[in-house]
Amino acid sequence: MNAQHSSAETAARPAAPRPVALLTGVGRTAGIGAALARRLADSGWDVARTQWTPYDERMPWGVEDEAVDTIGADLAERGAATLAVEADLADPATPARVFDEVERRLGAVSALVMCHAESVDSGLLDTTVESFDRHFAVNARASWLLVREFGLRFSGAHGSGRIIALTSDHVVENMPYGASKGALDRIVLASARELAHLGVTANVINPGPVDTGWMPDQVREHCAEHTPLGRLGTPRDTAHLVDFLCSPQGGWINGQLLKSDGGISA
Repeated sequence: MNAQHSSAETAARPAAPRPVALLTGVGRTAGIGAALARRLADSGWDVARTQWTPYDERMPWGVEDEAVDTIGADLAERGAATLAVEADLADPATPARVFDEVERRLGAVSALVMCHAESVDSGLLDTTVESFDRHFAVNARASWLLVREFGLRFSGAHGSGRIIALTSDHVVENMPYGASKGALDRIVLASARELAHLGVTANVINPGPVDTGWMPDQVREHCAEHTPLGRLGTPRDTAHLVDFLCSPQGGWINGQLLKSDGGISA
């Protein structure tokens, strides 16, 4: 009788609230950010996400109409509460505004996953000062400000917080992008030490070349040929690693730059 009563109480107990992940740079359905959002939603996370439409407007792939709504509906089907925020991360006031809105609508953030990037090809000799400054404003300064907001606001259980950033080591003919990503690496890895009192882990992932619609055929063939596993990486490959790092099982991995690239860097 007591066992039956206990089972009834368990069945009636409300489900624990879903933790909230904030993902930046989720503006296209084929992007890495969207794959990460889907994977985390499947694993029980609510998902806040940012996008910046003017960036897509000036890039070769252009704006994907209805992408924000499509991603939102996809996450909702997976049981996640979700929120999309237009966010110009070149504006230093944006990170605090994003956190304010996410906390107001979804609650406190337990995982910060930074997928955003400014990436416009140019080399040492033809990069403009304006382009250099914008790359560092978006890829390095905004990432620092997002990490800072997360650290100032985090109040979750010790060991439950997560910071993850996506990086790249592509610098040749892509100098401001690669250099600013190098700065991002150092900022995030430093937070593994500086936020140790909060029990927050911080890691960086280099996914290698992932075709989300930007690769010409020649680049696609070259990268696949030079990857030991004989194919390009996919957004889902990166999503599986992010999902693991955000899980309790991934909590002992901290302060690492992880290459999840099929061996192309070997």
